Amino acid sequence: MNIDMNTRKIALAAVLLGGLVGNVMAKVVTDADYPGGNIIVERINGDVVDLRQDLRNTKGWWFYWSFQVHGASERKLTFHFTNKNVIGTRGPAISIDGGKTWSWLGTGNVKGTSFVYSFQADTKNAKPVRFAFAIPYQEANLKEFLGKHAKSKHLSVQKLCKTRKGRIVERIHVGRLDGKAPHRILLTCRHHSCESMASYVLEGAMEAVLADTESGKWLRQNVEVLAIPFVDKDGVEDGDQGKNRKPRDHNRDYVGKSVHASTAAIRKFVPKWSNGRLKIAIDLHCPWIRGKHNEVIYMVGSNNKAIWEAQCKFAKTLETICGSGLPYKASDNLPFGKSWNTGGNYKAGKSSSRWAAELKGVSLATTIEVPYANADKVTITPKLARAFGAALSEAIYKHLQSPRKNSNAAGD
Repeated sequence: MNIDMNTRKIALAAVLLGGLVGNVMAKVVTDADYPGGNIIVERINGDVVDLRQDLRNTKGWWFYWSFQVHGASERKLTFHFTNKNVIGTRGPAISIDGGKTWSWLGTGNVKGTSFVYSFQADTKNAKPVRFAFAIPYQEANLKEFLGKHAKSKHLSVQKLCKTRKGRIVERIHVGRLDGKAPHRILLTCRHHSCESMASYVLEGAMEAVLADTESGKWLRQNVEVLAIPFVDKDGVEDGDQGKNRKPRDHNRDYVGKSVHASTAAIRKFVPKWSNGRLKIAIDLHCPWIRGKHNEVIYMVGSNNKAIWEAQCKFAKTLETICGSGLPYKASDNLPFGKSWNTGGNYKAGKSSSRWAAELKGVSLATTIEVPYANADKVTITPKLARAFGAALSEAIYKHLQSPRKNSNAAGD
């Protein structure tokens, strides 16, 4: 059976025929028919499934995938990826309850570009088993978080814009919302739709502003945080790669006329909302699969001297706060001119953090890369990622209170 499908969702489904169950042929279905799903099944040979990630609307190669399996009761299947190694450092992420909760499968059943999974016996109300490159974070996750804090007078959800496909891009305000906050902070996430672990960090940062802590109380009195959780909302829900998107990457869309509605709306709204009071802008990302600079949390160094100095100062503060949770070391930051962080990397356009550095009043603008699966030797979970987000808010609190130069940073 040879299947090569490039259409979306249900059309991605593949049927595996197994042994007889009574007089009925057992049927297993592999598909991507849910928010964030992404897979192409190439062929099936017995209990081996050859598949690859869908690179639609992507220039070049990227590694995100997510699929679910129905009806594989008591079968042991091998999932073999044909388009290079797209399995992360903690193996696939797995959900046995249809995407409600997730964990890491681990590397014990991973060999090269394949992993093996033994399915349990189906129960009457069995949910499909989902696998993904990383633990997902979709609109449903955000709604769950917002629902917990729906009665808070310190949280407001507005519409930034509508996407090309008609989805709402959320604009979330947290903290002091009467328009009189002396400090304003911008937090953005998912310029690259596949970078899901960063969303848990953002959630943790927002929740810390609402928490009954010393820093939370101070932030609610003195700071208004503007959070854009899904810059590439269509990509998040459709299950796109997002990185190197055609015709333009969202995080290179901050110069000239923006291609995307969300980046255009950010560029229009933020300067007016800021009114010169925007102090800090942080854009949250996830890096490459593995290797140097990809298994530690780090800041991407600016080529602007004043901004880089502010990054280094903020990094030292953040390092002192990150104790028992995810490790962070200021020495892991990537200075401009090192590794991939060079001028050539920005030839396609201006990034969010570079654009934010030009805004009036901004003294710190940075990108923070949070690995998908492990920070040094620590396995990243949603709980630990949220805790790092809380540490980020604590560092913002301390940074705003510390003596600093009154900087209006120049452009790149």
